[in-house]
Amino acid sequence: MKAREHVQDLLNFIDVSPSPWHAVATSEQRLQQYGFKRLYEADKWRLSAGERYYVVRDDSSLVAFVIGRKSLPETGFKIFGAHTDSPGLRVKPNAAVLVDGVVRLGVEVYGGPILATFSDRDLSLAGRFSYKADDGVIVSRLLRFDQALLRLPNLAIHMNRNVNSEGLKFDKQNELPLLLTTFAEEQLPPDYFYRLLEQAATVKKEQILSWELNVYDTQKGVFWGPEQEFYANGQLDNLASCHAGLSALLDEQVLRSGNTLVCAFFDHEEIGSESHKGADGSFLPDILERMALSIDVDREGYRRSLAQSYMISADMAHAYQPNFPNAYEPDHKVMVNNGPVIKVNANLRYTSESLSEAMFVDWCKQAGVNWQHYAHRTDIACGSTIGPMASARLGIRSIDVGNPMWAMHSARESAGVQDHHDLIRVLACFFTG
Repeated sequence: MKAREHVQDLLNFIDVSPSPWHAVATSEQRLQQYGFKRLYEADKWRLSAGERYYVVRDDSSLVAFVIGRKSLPETGFKIFGAHTDSPGLRVKPNAAVLVDGVVRLGVEVYGGPILATFSDRDLSLAGRFSYKADDGVIVSRLLRFDQALLRLPNLAIHMNRNVNSEGLKFDKQNELPLLLTTFAEEQLPPDYFYRLLEQAATVKKEQILSWELNVYDTQKGVFWGPEQEFYANGQLDNLASCHAGLSALLDEQVLRSGNTLVCAFFDHEEIGSESHKGADGSFLPDILERMALSIDVDREGYRRSLAQSYMISADMAHAYQPNFPNAYEPDHKVMVNNGPVIKVNANLRYTSESLSEAMFVDWCKQAGVNWQHYAHRTDIACGSTIGPMASARLGIRSIDVGNPMWAMHSARESAGVQDHHDLIRVLACFFTG
């Protein structure tokens, strides 16, 4: 694919994935098109060399893998990791509340979004719900309202005269509830929100037992710039990295490489990854060990395999924005469309070290792709990602990389077309090397 085609595919991927649950379902569909078979953790596995598989844990984390034909203890796992969740707003259990004739939806902040960017946008809901089927089994299904359903209207400047000098701020408890509709009666029916869910769920409201819903921006992704060299959408952090890893994995040359390949996409990175399906949980170690045991590699062989393994942890990086020069380390300005970024931090908020960097640089050279280094300002706290947790649990060499982007954690983020294409090319070199 050319760069623009890769990014158009990315925008399509994001537009049909308004929640981490949808992102995994979209990934699952693509994997099945390439012959990947779903495995279930409760079943006994017997895997075959050259075959393609994937496992989903709790609907929003996924590990896809190819059993290599080469000796696993001698060649190890080639692992790519990213996360499916994005910062934003999640709906509270007692969702709809009537206040002064207006129905508001209570929300809780998930992760670290830029709250002001959610105001005056066409918002809606997406996620999953659980219900009791006719056979008595409790199952979960995806749910999405396609139309603009909600809004967070700004306060007019006439009532907030200092907004342009002091910035737009929302009190998380009192000013974030989203406006849903007006209501003439004095009280909402107790099942009002369940009636709303029934419309999108195509399941009777009496069957719905619980749900998890996040707020998403209904505006679709676009190209922008004089040469359409940039793109914008929600959830670039970190669905852009998931898409890059998946695109590289599903390249036919990669699939035929004979290596043991792994793509791991985790939920809950934005809130610390400490969950049964997060990168700090057992999901990836469980799958890797079962992969080894199911092809008759014993426990010692599995440990030898880990010693030969390498992981690329990909999460988006902070691109230099010239309107705010004091926010950046002056000697490490990362530029959009100038190549993937190697993230470095002396306190190991990122896993990059000299040997893992050298290996990644070599793959960049093989792909004919430029690379950049990012270091955070010393006087500003540095973020982190899945790399340190996953590599520590497994004891494997790892590097943290990402593509440069503007407005990370905004409802509408931007990045460079060429960078996305280049990262896919580098990952293909990693998988086939």
